[in-house]
Order: sequence, then C-alpha cells, then structure tokens
Amino acid sequence: MKRVTIIIAAILLAACATKKQKAAEEKVPVTTAVAESRTIPNEVRAIGNVKPQQTVAVRALVGGELKRVWFSEGQDVRKGQVLFSIDARPYESELAQAKANLARDEAQLKNAESQQARYADLVKKDYVTREEYEKYSTAADALRATAAADRAAVQNAQLQVSYCEIRSPLDGRTGSLMVHQGNLVKANDTTPLVVINQVTPINVEFSIPEAQLAAMRSGRNDKVPVSALPQGGGAPIATGTLTFVDNAIDPQTGTITLKATFPNANRALWPGQFVNVSVVLSQRPNSVVVPAQAVQTGQKGQYVYVVTGDNGVEMRPVRVAQSIDQLAVIDKGVAAGETVVTDGQLRLTPKSKVEVKTR
Repeated sequence: MKRVTIIIAAILLAACATKKQKAAEEKVPVTTAVAESRTIPNEVRAIGNVKPQQTVAVRALVGGELKRVWFSEGQDVRKGQVLFSIDARPYESELAQAKANLARDEAQLKNAESQQARYADLVKKDYVTREEYEKYSTAADALRATAAADRAAVQNAQLQVSYCEIRSPLDGRTGSLMVHQGNLVKANDTTPLVVINQVTPINVEFSIPEAQLAAMRSGRNDKVPVSALPQGGGAPIATGTLTFVDNAIDPQTGTITLKATFPNANRALWPGQFVNVSVVLSQRPNSVVVPAQAVQTGQKGQYVYVVTGDNGVEMRPVRVAQSIDQLAVIDKGVAAGETVVTDGQLRLTPKSKVEVKTR
C-alpha cells in the first residue's frame, strides 16, 4: 500500500512540473510599436476663445420712422455700405429752413456792410458823427455773427439729414436684426439696431500659467506661430501668429492673457467658439517618441515594456518630456528603434514571453 502511495505521489509531482513548465512557456499576446526619432515642436497648449477683432453695436443718431433695411440678417457687409434708412423729411425741412434763414441774414449783412462802408467815408470827411458810424458798424458786426450762426445751423441740419442714412462702420457679418422696418427708432437708444462682428481676420484669446511665461518670452520672435485645433482633437483648423501678451499677470488666477490673430479667410473660426491653442516656441530635433498608451505608471513612476531579442520583455523606467498628438516624447529610458508594448501590459511580468499580434 505504501508503495502505491509513493507511485501516485510521483505521478502527481511529475504532472505539476509539466503544468508549471507549460505555464512558464506560455506567451502573452501583445501589440507593439517601434520607438521613432522625430523633430517635435516645443509648444505651449491652452484652451482659447474665439473673439471678433472688432464688434460694433449700430445705433441711430436721430429718431424717426425706420423706412428701409438694406441687408439680410447674417449677411456680410462692407465698410460704408448702407444698412438703414430713417425718414429724412422732418430733417430736410429743418435744413431748408436753416438755409432760408442764412440767405435772409446774409442779405441783411450785405446791406449793413454797404452802409458801414459808406459811413466810414463820411466820417472821414466829418459829414457824420463818430457815433452814427459806430451804430452802423455795430449793426454789421451783429449780422456777421448771426450769419455765422446760421451757417452752423445749416451744417448741423445737413448732419442730421446724413444721419438718416446709417452705413456700416466696418467690414463684417451682421447678427440678428433688433428693429424691423416701419418701427420708430430713438436716437442713441440702449438697444442697437444690429451688431456687426469682424470675422476676417479674427482673434483667439487664451491664458497660460505664469510658470510658462518665461518659456514664451524666451521663445518669442517677430512672428510666433499659433495653431487652433478642434476640441475633439485632430489636425489644426487654422494657423495664425501671436499678436498680444498682456502687461500683467492676474494675481487671482496666476495666469496671463494672450491673443493670436488668424486670417480666417475660410471662416473656420467663429466668434464665441472654443478651440485648443498650440503656440510653437521652437523645434526639438532627434526626439524619441512612442505611442502614449505604451507608457504605464507604477509605484516608482512611469515605465514601458521593451521587447528583447528572445521575445522576452524588459520593464524599463522612462522620463516623459511632453505628450503631443497621442505620442509621448521620451527624454530618457528608450532609444529610437527599440520595440515597446502598446497593449497587453496588464498580463506581463519581467519574465514573460510575448507573442506580437498582427493588426
């Protein structure tokens, strides 16, 4: 009986040894990528808000009936283009009256100047007294002042008539129409007739932490390139240049405001839109990059699994300089040309063998 027990135990031990050997030889399926050497931009990233370069709230400078609207809502308009017409008849009547007053007073002035000139000759010959001459001279001076006031009144009336035709002060795009044809408008009303935004070119305003300001200032040149990217990621939708750095850091947020100007000829950027902003300060040649998913984080920091020549893996600590476009820029730990594991790391140990899955 004892002998049978020994034989059974030996068989079980042999079976366990076989299973352990098979388990040790089991290969873990993984996905890999090759570390590459690239030129990577040294950039600062932030979230920006698209803002029109100019915004004008168009208001009437005279009151009256809105006779006509010369544009459609959301239409592009040019500087100097007629937008609104206000009933000008009351102001044209005032202009005609001002011109009539001017003509009357100029006629009276002409007569007074003639009298003044005649009495100037007579007083020299002592035919009239000095007091009589002064009377006509004073009358002529008073009429000169009256005529000057009349000319100012004519100019003001002409200005009021010109205000009845409202023109666009800039090239831009109109918004919603606030007052429609046939309504009465007030001079300098709080509600504008329409708001016009300049969208070409256009600005993107963004903020960066004060810690990045030194890099921004050291990397500045005449034209610092700036890219606007969609919030969901992807290729840049517009490129422009940095045009403004605020003169002070906000002490409450510890950030500083910057602006970039984009030509925006294709209208890719729209006022109020939020975009990701990338400011390229310089280029970093010969940078080692791996897919971002290859980098794992453990108790001792970040690491990657590097595939060795015998289909084994090596757990190697790395230092990531930056992440850009789903790539990790490796400062230390991986060399260009080495193969790293990008998927399947959870099942790996330093003694594992791997089987590379084909995509």
